[in-house]
Amino acid sequence: MASNRGAWHTRPSKLRIRKFSPFQLAVFITFVFGISIFIFFLCTGDVLLDADQDLSLPEDAPQLENEETPDKLWGPPFSHGLHQCVKPTNKYKAAEGWDHYLTVRSNGGLNQMRTGISDMVAVARIMNATLVIPQLDRRSFWQDSSTFSDIFDEAHFIKSLERDIRVVKELPKDLDSVPRARKHFTSWASMGYYEEMKLLWKDFQVVHVAKSDSRLANNDLPLDIQRLRCRALYHALRFAPPIEDLGKRLVERLRSRGGRYIALHLRYEKDMLSFTGCTYGLTDAESEELRIMREKTSHWKLKKINSTEQRIGGSCPLIPKEVGIFLRALGYPSSTLIYIAAGEIYGGDDRLLELRARFPNLVFKETIATREELEAFSDHASQSAALDYIISIESDVFIPSHSGNMARAVEGHRRFLGHRKTITPDRKGLVEIFDKLETGQLQEDSSLSSLVIHMHRKRQGGPRKRGVSPPGVKGRARFRSEESFYENPYPECICNREKDSY
Repeated sequence: MASNRGAWHTRPSKLRIRKFSPFQLAVFITFVFGISIFIFFLCTGDVLLDADQDLSLPEDAPQLENEETPDKLWGPPFSHGLHQCVKPTNKYKAAEGWDHYLTVRSNGGLNQMRTGISDMVAVARIMNATLVIPQLDRRSFWQDSSTFSDIFDEAHFIKSLERDIRVVKELPKDLDSVPRARKHFTSWASMGYYEEMKLLWKDFQVVHVAKSDSRLANNDLPLDIQRLRCRALYHALRFAPPIEDLGKRLVERLRSRGGRYIALHLRYEKDMLSFTGCTYGLTDAESEELRIMREKTSHWKLKKINSTEQRIGGSCPLIPKEVGIFLRALGYPSSTLIYIAAGEIYGGDDRLLELRARFPNLVFKETIATREELEAFSDHASQSAALDYIISIESDVFIPSHSGNMARAVEGHRRFLGHRKTITPDRKGLVEIFDKLETGQLQEDSSLSSLVIHMHRKRQGGPRKRGVSPPGVKGRARFRSEESFYENPYPECICNREKDSY
């Protein structure tokens, strides 16, 4: 038995070792070497990737369980490959030498005038009219004496629109004394309304438009008209060279300070608080001053306003302290550079103390531009607002503390430029949170951060179709309650087909 179990040790093996030719051996060695190199670079790439990610983290980022990563804090929302498209359709015809003229007085502040002028470009196209360079509002709250060419690049405006409409600097001299039709075109008017207005040309060669803001419907207009509005606003209405040049220099200075920055449109000016009737956080004397201002402003129709109801309903701008709490809860570190795009803050620097305590790196135009650079823009509120607009458009993140003409215009422009990150605070929801903080039901900790982050997951400026009026709203009120075309020009001016791009 033993001899049989050990017999295989002495028995000649039937296995034979295969001999490789020199060629086969060389191929085998080359293959093994290649695999080794591949594995080496794969591992090295992972190490480098991890190193890059570590270096990109802010040094004082809050270490919370729900901490937002830099990509989530600063990166744009996923755009699904959408991009701007304003190219006319094949049915679109070039402008003709129309001998009917449209003169316009643009009303309101900078962004109200900009969107109004864009509407008038489309109206001139519909009515087969030549547009005379609009006159700007000099009687509004801002009392700005700027002309069109002071704020906008007039030559560029005329040249950019030459295929769409004819634009002239002034009315021909032989028409100065002819009778004009003076019209207050209806708000949010349809294509059919302006087709009817063509009848004016039977009796008049010149039509004067007293107001330009919100003269066109947001929806249900031909694609070519909607795209013309975008070409007018985003391409033709370029700011005058002095404004563009200084705006770009200020952006470069902000970048040199911290690389990334937030543009905060802090609506805490005296006129804004008076108009909305929002007095939360103000003294009795300040509240009374705002009430008197509202009473004396004739074109503000609403005189008696319940400030508490306004705030609970989300109709009040966030106060500076609340903005600071909001930004910290979102995960932005205290070292974040914040540019304040706003007019004079009601209450001055004292009103900013609690915001500055959370974010010391607050800057204004006056702190990043020299006195000499700003001298040309003094006493010209619209030109100064244009600088804020440029800096806001170019920011990594834009946050408005309240909705308004600038907030809507900047959001729409940033959507058009590729859905740049725009965080719109849920003011109604935040009021409930702030009140719980005041009563001690919440603390400024990770639980608060989780609530605020979750509340704003879908308020980052990502792609969505333009909002329609709420259910049950009827008549002309439904046009007023629709989301502004200039706040969200999707889908007409934003698409995912390369052939539609411009």
